[in-house]
Amino acid sequence: MAKRKKRTKKKGLAGLLPSIQLDLKLDPDRWLDILAYGLLALAGLTLLSFPSASHGAIPAWWLRTLRQAVGWGTFLVPVLLGVAGVWLLLRRFQDKLPAVTPLQVGGALSGYLALLVTLHLGASLFLLDGDLEAIGRAGLGGGRLGAAIAIPLLDGLGGAGLTVLLIVGWFIILAVTLHMTVEDTIQALGRLSARLPTRGGVEAPSVEDLDVQGLDEGVEAKEERQPERRAPQPEAPIIAAASSGNGDFHPHVMGTDKEHRLPPWDAILEPGNDHDVSAAVLREQARIIEETMKSLEAPVRVREINHGPVVTQFGLEPLVLETAGQQRRVKVSRITSRADDLALALEAKTVRFETPIPGKTLIGLEVPNPHAALVAMRDVVGTEAFARLDSSLRLCLGQNVSGEPVVAALERMPHLLIAGATGSGKSVCLNSIIAALLLQNTPDRLRFLMIDPKRVELTGYNGIPHLLSEVVVDAERVTNVLSWVMAEMDGRYRHFSETKATHIVDYNQRVAPARDQKPLPYIALIVDELADLMMVAPHHVERSICRIAQMARATGIHMVIATQRPSVDVVTGLIKANFPARIAFNVASSVDSRVILDMAGAEQLLSRGDMLFLPPDGPTPMRLQGTYVSDAELRRLVHYWKEEAKPRAMEPGKVVQQGLWDDMITDEPQVEYEDELLPDVIELLLEEGRASISLMQRRLRIGYTRAARIMDILDAHDVVGPQPSGGQAREVFPGAARALLNPEDD
Repeated sequence: MAKRKKRTKKKGLAGLLPSIQLDLKLDPDRWLDILAYGLLALAGLTLLSFPSASHGAIPAWWLRTLRQAVGWGTFLVPVLLGVAGVWLLLRRFQDKLPAVTPLQVGGALSGYLALLVTLHLGASLFLLDGDLEAIGRAGLGGGRLGAAIAIPLLDGLGGAGLTVLLIVGWFIILAVTLHMTVEDTIQALGRLSARLPTRGGVEAPSVEDLDVQGLDEGVEAKEERQPERRAPQPEAPIIAAASSGNGDFHPHVMGTDKEHRLPPWDAILEPGNDHDVSAAVLREQARIIEETMKSLEAPVRVREINHGPVVTQFGLEPLVLETAGQQRRVKVSRITSRADDLALALEAKTVRFETPIPGKTLIGLEVPNPHAALVAMRDVVGTEAFARLDSSLRLCLGQNVSGEPVVAALERMPHLLIAGATGSGKSVCLNSIIAALLLQNTPDRLRFLMIDPKRVELTGYNGIPHLLSEVVVDAERVTNVLSWVMAEMDGRYRHFSETKATHIVDYNQRVAPARDQKPLPYIALIVDELADLMMVAPHHVERSICRIAQMARATGIHMVIATQRPSVDVVTGLIKANFPARIAFNVASSVDSRVILDMAGAEQLLSRGDMLFLPPDGPTPMRLQGTYVSDAELRRLVHYWKEEAKPRAMEPGKVVQQGLWDDMITDEPQVEYEDELLPDVIELLLEEGRASISLMQRRLRIGYTRAARIMDILDAHDVVGPQPSGGQAREVFPGAARALLNPEDD
């Protein structure tokens, strides 16, 4: 029994030793991890030895050894050791780390040695009478290692020869390590000193290596074309008119309020960000495009590169293809059918072809950028293109694929249709349009009618003086709003006919001052969701929108309509035919894209403001990154106009105009009524002996909503009788009317 136990014990111990020996055999990955930990520890020890070298023998010895060896290069030792250690630890995440080749590692080490030689030569100009050996022994300059390299080179090449060698060597090291050429270095230094963006057109005669000189020339040309931001211009004088006018027509919307001032856009708007793409990345993408198309038997050459905020457009030139002894140019259809292959080769979500680029004999290939840039409204409002456009209804649409600002005038469209899926940027675009108009126009120049069935997108504008009424959120009231717009349009046309005016600009500039009449403001009808309105009253909404779109341009009435369901039952053929200017954001399918633009392409957009804008006079849409306006900017803008809408203190005897549909308020004490027009309404009813909403609209020049509210007030105080059948006028009770007019007599 005892012997058996002893043998069992020896057997177990002998079986345990081989297992320990096997555990001590580490694989190469673990050895690399241990090396990384050691490098990080050595980097930390070196870094800590700078302030505390005298507190321990080992840190002091280590720091003294480094200073003797590499001199002033000691300060880079912890950086080099730390970078090497971190890279070894994260080597398994190679897809997220930049690729490092042995040639680049050798270039980095050569750069460190070149730095030591440069430091040593620089120290020799000021220290120890230029004695290189003494400087190295003192641990200055490049240390002993720098002296060991610099002294033989200086003896063999001389001072001038060594300087030339160092300069050429630095450029070689940059080219090997960072893939930077002379032009790239000069361009980087120029950007660093001038702090200017580098987006722009790139012209390259040959893109097998993509001539960097052409790239720089294109960037410089683009920077020269980039307009400088101008200081805010003083507000243009507004045409003034007296309160009395000639003629029988009195438009519902009139005003001469000169107390309002335009908001300071530079204090309200915030600048955007900017993401530059290096020339090396653009050249690499051009090389991949050419090699991929060549392997697919559709050879092309990249002739132009335009770097925009979200996408980069490569201008492709089809090359000659030899087949069966014949030479022929590659067909465009053969190139555009390779979109999926190019997206795979470029590791892009999607690519889009533009055939051809307008005004050029090139095919445009649009590739998404690694990082999208934010196009803020301030980046467009402050440009020369915005200031040069002669219009008070300028819209900041965004930037094109070349990074150039794109602006348009609403009165020249004259109406705009916006469509896109949820989250594609449609609501932001709508807010940027409204914000641009509010930045340029006072309430007597522009008025808004807003329809928001969703109740959350446009209701934040309630309270600004530009609104004709509060934002309409009930779909049942939309028919009344559209009827009011048509009535206003017809009334303006009749008045133009009587005064021999051709359009609103002619009337405001020529007729109104001559006849001592008030100028007419523009009216912008904003509809956030057309699909919901088409579900409630499709026939009336479609008929009203089409009639306004066909005729309202000359009267200064313009529409901006948005929808997230671009189907044929919402964007009907009649509606689309009357909206030549359209904006398409990302949609679900090419069918929806054809409904908006009559062509495919919107389904390939990237969302978040990426859009296709079809101008009214353009045959093909242009790709833009839409203007972004933040909620904070909108709140500041709305707050500014709400403060401007408050009545100002004035001298005795003067009056203040509260709003377009309000009466003048004098300094005399007045009785507070439920509606300020109630005394005028009661006098009108006592004079006519009957009451109706249409009567108040015609005689008092107010809208349907306010007239209906006043009628409800009169009904609640028993001033009018019940509504008779057949649409006849209601009876008026004079006693109750006088009691409501003079409540203090009761």
